[in-house]
Amino acid sequence: MGIATVNPATGETLRTYDAHGHDEIERRISAAYETYRQYRTTSFGERARLMRRAADLLDEDAEDVARTMTTEMGKPIAAARAEAAKCAKAMRWYADHAEALLADEHPAPADVQDSGADAARVHYRPLGAILAVMPWNFPLWQVIRFAAPALMAGNTGLLKHASNVPRTALYLGDLFRRAGFPEGCFQTLLVGSGAVESVLRDRRVVAATLTGSEPAGRSVAAIAGDEVKKTVLELGGSDPYIVMPSADVPRAVKTAVTARVQNNGQSCIAAKRFIVHGDVYDDFAERFTAAMNALTVGDPLDESTDVGPLATEQGRADLEELVDDAVEKGATVLCGGSRPEEFPRGWFYRPTVLTGITPEMRIHQEETFGPVATLYPVSDIEEAVTVANDSPFGLSSNVWTRNDEDIAFFVRDLEAGGVFVNGMTASHPALPFGGVKRSGYGRELAGHGIREFCNPTTVWQRN
Repeated sequence: MGIATVNPATGETLRTYDAHGHDEIERRISAAYETYRQYRTTSFGERARLMRRAADLLDEDAEDVARTMTTEMGKPIAAARAEAAKCAKAMRWYADHAEALLADEHPAPADVQDSGADAARVHYRPLGAILAVMPWNFPLWQVIRFAAPALMAGNTGLLKHASNVPRTALYLGDLFRRAGFPEGCFQTLLVGSGAVESVLRDRRVVAATLTGSEPAGRSVAAIAGDEVKKTVLELGGSDPYIVMPSADVPRAVKTAVTARVQNNGQSCIAAKRFIVHGDVYDDFAERFTAAMNALTVGDPLDESTDVGPLATEQGRADLEELVDDAVEKGATVLCGGSRPEEFPRGWFYRPTVLTGITPEMRIHQEETFGPVATLYPVSDIEEAVTVANDSPFGLSSNVWTRNDEDIAFFVRDLEAGGVFVNGMTASHPALPFGGVKRSGYGRELAGHGIREFCNPTTVWQRN
């Protein structure tokens, strides 16, 4: 299947789309380049006015765009509405804060004098047309968290979205135009992955950001490296969720369920490996398994559904392979572990909890992109960190403890881009987001994110 909307709850192809041809791609790249040359000179006030207008339009469209997301990739409708609201919030946050985040920086007077200058400052300038290669799992949010800071900084954007969310992609391309942004500021390229290299190698495209799989990230990084172009990569994750003896176990369990099955378990920052101290392991495992087993699997458009289908048939097959491999090598299934018989159509999978995980199992090292949790008992804090760091990924982490010494230990030693204490990992416009190791590099959101695609220019002056 090429570029198409396929309902994952039924497997039905609702609409197919023709990919943009060479001439249309050329037209859009040219528009992004030419628009940038003028748009970069607009004031922060004007950009903020346009961004707030786009946020208002998104609020007005929220119900329709939520249903589009649910139909295209299967997230529960309540979660889709929340995603749309989060996007509007982020757009307004950058409208309010971009000017201050990109204000000139002034070195200390003594340092200026020591450099031989009468005056010196660091001035942030936009880079140009940026290619955004985005995934299907949060089809609105992943794009907006790039687009809002990029446009507020004075850049223009070209979106290559996942091929299974074309309606959402086209909506995003239209949203900024309707808000009054100049033609060419933000455009959707309706193309397959094979077209990414030629777009990225075009001299008018100066940088790229990608959220997606590790293979996709390696490919984009290699192409951009060959062209010496800036990239930001947010790749996979296998986030640890550590529960220590001092934790509020009932609260930790309740949050753990949400952290594992949010977005039907298809989130890079979802907690996936549950590492629990032996003193509370049995209590946590019993409560967690019961809560996972009680979740309602069903039609994502039904308000009562907790877990909908996986977004693609291949995604479910990949998840099944990981579970089957673990079971064959000795893992125990505490709940789930199979397709729900009551849904013969669509790409559903039962919320699953596995224990008895060993390093020989694929699931120990690979990312589970679906509602499957793995449990690990540990004897002390050192073992908890060792198990947590025994992963090629390092996106974020979750720690449950009321001990200040524990918190300091985890913040120092966990190999991750975030440490969330007594709560689940989430992204917020005011906080930098990104990972280490094979989870990628660079940061999105906050001041760190808006500066990723700016040129911090040294201005040295003598009178």
